[in-house]
Amino acid sequence: MRIICAILGLSFLASCSKPSTLPRVESDEPVKNEVLAWKKQALLGCEVVRELPHDGQAYTQGLLLSQGQWLEGTGGHGSTWLRRVEKETGKVLQEKALLDAYFGEGITELNGKIYQLTWKNQVGFVYDAKTLSWQKNFSYQGEGWGLTTDGECLIMSNGTEKLRFLDAKTFRVLREVTVTDAGRAVPDLNELEWVEGEIFANVWMTDQIVRIDPQNGKVLGRIDLRDLCQRQQTTNPDHVLNGIAYDAAKQELFVTGKCWPRIYQIRLIERK
Repeated sequence: MRIICAILGLSFLASCSKPSTLPRVESDEPVKNEVLAWKKQALLGCEVVRELPHDGQAYTQGLLLSQGQWLEGTGGHGSTWLRRVEKETGKVLQEKALLDAYFGEGITELNGKIYQLTWKNQVGFVYDAKTLSWQKNFSYQGEGWGLTTDGECLIMSNGTEKLRFLDAKTFRVLREVTVTDAGRAVPDLNELEWVEGEIFANVWMTDQIVRIDPQNGKVLGRIDLRDLCQRQQTTNPDHVLNGIAYDAAKQELFVTGKCWPRIYQIRLIERK
């Protein structure tokens, strides 16, 4: 019996001394931290990663990625639509036109629904995200400009320095923040996008995006896209930077403008 126990003991020690055959688990945290290094910078520029086609007649008011495709809302009386667009080709896959009385503004997607604002009508629309079929209207006070979501609430801009957080079911205003930069109000907030816990906002008629802390409204930094805007060579003063989309899974950021012929995937870099 002692001999058997000794042999079993030696076998146990031998098995414990073998190198582990379990696969090594490597964290992607260092990679993520490198990709998100822009969070530490107050002033950013960009590098263009690639260019994608965009309808030069689309007066972009809202842009987002949904299941690998663009969802885009446009503006203008008689030229407002909600579209699903093939990302790589720009081909329109689905389209929902609004009546001429409505001037479309920002859009966002939450829990299988698409929400769309209008400019001065004080009414928004809810659609099924798959079919783009209309479901219902909702109302709000004042103008509608940009729209995004933090995954729970709708976040809305109205052309001022205010951002409203709305209940996505009742559309009740839950809270409001004033966006400030070094204590000064930042008005003309337009298209919005939720990016890594921050709100990115186009500032209307400028070539800048501001990064906003959603808790207190303070500007965390600015993204200067003047070089990208100068590429457009447009003569129409209304064809400004407006349109931000973020692929959170791939950590890819895209921007465009009203009636721009391209959507740009960009990498944020420090601007000196």
